[in-house]
Amino acid sequence: MIQLTNTLTRKKEDFNPIKKGEVGIYSCGPTVYGTPHIGNWRSFIYSDVIRRVFELNGFKVNQVMNITDVGHLVGDGDDGEDKMITAMRREGKTAYEIADMYTSEFLRDMKRLNIKTPDEMPKATEHIAEQIEMIQELEKKGYTYKTSDGIYFDTAKLDSYGRLGGQSLEEKEAGARVEVNPEKRQATDFALWKFSPKDQKRDMEWKSPWGTGFPGWHIECSAMSEKYLGAPFDIHTGGIDHIPVHHENEIAQTLGARGSHLANYWLHNAFLNVDGGKMSKSLGNVYTIQDLIDKGIDPLALRYFTFSARFNTPLNFTWKSLAAAQNALNNLRSIVRNWDRATNVDQEALDAFTARLNDDLDLPGALAKLWTVVKDEHTEPGMKSATVLAFDAVLGLNLDKYVAEPLDVPLVVRELVEQREEARKKKDWTEADRLRVAIEAEGFTIDDSDEGVSIRERH
Repeated sequence: MIQLTNTLTRKKEDFNPIKKGEVGIYSCGPTVYGTPHIGNWRSFIYSDVIRRVFELNGFKVNQVMNITDVGHLVGDGDDGEDKMITAMRREGKTAYEIADMYTSEFLRDMKRLNIKTPDEMPKATEHIAEQIEMIQELEKKGYTYKTSDGIYFDTAKLDSYGRLGGQSLEEKEAGARVEVNPEKRQATDFALWKFSPKDQKRDMEWKSPWGTGFPGWHIECSAMSEKYLGAPFDIHTGGIDHIPVHHENEIAQTLGARGSHLANYWLHNAFLNVDGGKMSKSLGNVYTIQDLIDKGIDPLALRYFTFSARFNTPLNFTWKSLAAAQNALNNLRSIVRNWDRATNVDQEALDAFTARLNDDLDLPGALAKLWTVVKDEHTEPGMKSATVLAFDAVLGLNLDKYVAEPLDVPLVVRELVEQREEARKKKDWTEADRLRVAIEAEGFTIDDSDEGVSIRERH
């Protein structure tokens, strides 16, 4: 039995699917106006691991991840500019060019992190009709009102509003930030459709029954999840920052329009902090996957690092901790290279590994089971290979490229390594650095430790 902590009930619950042997998962995807940072990627790795755990348990998975390419305003509320417009001004491109560029970048980095491509990745701009239809249904049922800048959802009309975040409407009202629109009836009310400015034409705007404009940020997820998964569906994933506004509003929209819950299980990952605090552009600690690569870090080391804590607990990123994850991953790869080719899986070990994952995705416990198998001196290498590869179906560390595949280091690289060791003995650090660059140009890199120097492929 898979057990998951459900944000909606604040309990760890047995998972019971809507359809036996199947699971529908909706994962909040990127707003494609810029490059995701490593905190964003913790959420995407989390949704990938959830998918893989269900596959390990024999479920047929249908995973949907949206691409937000319109409607997400800078303040995450209903004021400020559309994030796509901000990117247009910053980069001198059209909104559609911005969306295409950053969507391609997102898909590239998904591959770098070995995140499986979801079964569907619908774009908000390609589902305007579905969003308009849902707003019309909300209007028919009395949940909307019109202001000078758009159509809004009246949160006072929904008694259960605030349930996901564990707050009543009054509590949410008291804590809500003040926005510039004085026409909103409650501070918690949110835009379903925003009108285009009368004095300008937007790159992204559509005709609607209420006037030319564009959808609010939240309506896309309610409309697109219903189209591809139905309502209700099994699991909705995302970061904890989405709980009080975005996910609360998704629930409200579906409940108001359809009289149905959106999802039965809500799974949220906690923040990835940096050096004990939040990531902030002003602090210069917002890092991307390319930043890791530029520092010689394999993106899969970040994936490995995220397994060092349960996803629903905070995790602190430091370059030292990431380097430790890189070293552990390199060590793992070096060990499995010397094993025999895969034979039969150690079922007892696989069952123990699965049990850890089925306990609310206990990745630290699962990693411990992995290293128990790796260090076991009594299991024959072929069985260890098969077992570790079965584990890696969930961990996604691409160990199939290393198991029973001895590293073939060309003579020219071995000679460069020897020359570098001589330079280091002479304390000629300039020459040692030059030789390191030469080694990397050949597609390899080196790690220095107390035990000596080790050579590995460069990623």
